[in-house]
Amino acid sequence: MIASQQTDTQVDEVAAGIYRISTPMDVIPGGFTFNSYLVVDDEPLLFHAGLRKLFPNTLEAAGRVIAPEKLRWIGGSHFEADEFGALNDLLAAAPQATPFGAEIGVLTSLSDFAVRPPRGFKGGEEFSIGSRRMKWMDTPHVPHGWDCGVLFDLSTGTLLCGDLFTQPGANLPAVTESEILTASEGMRGMMDYYAHATSTTAILEKLAGLGPSTLACQHGSAYRGDGAALLRELAARIEHGNGRLATQSA
Repeated sequence: MIASQQTDTQVDEVAAGIYRISTPMDVIPGGFTFNSYLVVDDEPLLFHAGLRKLFPNTLEAAGRVIAPEKLRWIGGSHFEADEFGALNDLLAAAPQATPFGAEIGVLTSLSDFAVRPPRGFKGGEEFSIGSRRMKWMDTPHVPHGWDCGVLFDLSTGTLLCGDLFTQPGANLPAVTESEILTASEGMRGMMDYYAHATSTTAILEKLAGLGPSTLACQHGSAYRGDGAALLRELAARIEHGNGRLATQSA
């Protein structure tokens, strides 16, 4: 862990060259973490600009690993404050960085919001940031947002999976090999933040097919292990819940 005397923001390497930047906040009882992921390569990438009010924390934390002005890519899963709130502040600090997201996100939000022309990726599109190839995966409405997508690092098998496995709590390990589904399902049941899309199972199966070995979650711990099995178990639980609701409403 790379700690700071000035903030509660922690920086931990959760996969080779991938750093979790995590800030706890008291937004729900027991606390909640807001995570961004810094992928170090010739063209460093930050997945999730983070909340605007956390910009100083995020910038300082990234600076413990690289000079922030070296950032070349800044993006997020879908257009919400905790994904893109600090985008323009970060673009000012990193004058050569390109904002990015899903094509539909660029069309509906980023092209207007970003102070620099954004890059929109098609589902399944790959791009290089140096020695790594990154793959954008469209996941519309999974868990939420028409423009939703996730990012896969082919070199380490790390899936930057956004809100898929949101876990509550402020004092969680940066990365765990213990299952995280129980905690995330508790959060899903409490907040009902999934969009109940008919395509959910198919999208989760497509992600499982990538065979991720690390799930880099935006809220809570990152998970190291059989990511495909966890994604399929999530799909099964959602299917079971949908079936129960259908039976109750019949």
